[in-house]
Amino acid sequence: MQFTFAHNNINVKDLDASIAFYQEALGLKETRRIHGPDGAFTIAYLGDGVTPHLLELTWLREHPQAYNLGENEIHLALRADNFEEAHEKHQEMGCICFENAAMGIYFIVDPDGYWVEIIPAE
Repeated sequence: MQFTFAHNNINVKDLDASIAFYQEALGLKETRRIHGPDGAFTIAYLGDGVTPHLLELTWLREHPQAYNLGENEIHLALRADNFEEAHEKHQEMGCICFENAAMGIYFIVDPDGYWVEIIPAE
């Protein structure tokens, strides 16, 4: 038996703002969208155009408040083919929330407070 990654889900307060952030910050593009039959939810899948792994963004009509992320210890990680250029872009966007120069990584924060680790290409 073998398992392969399909997607990671995060719930978001403002789907359009989240999609715009992930598109601008990371170049992710929406690949498909699912609407609940009664409008109770919308799910948008974002992809990098290279790997089959997707980021699933879920908006719930009955959850208009910000999400409680606890200690926010769970995060996504993406490789940057040009780490320095990515860092400069994210600095300009004002979304860098933590840097670890010793490890050669940094984190950006999305509109809902989720952290995304940016690592250099190997």
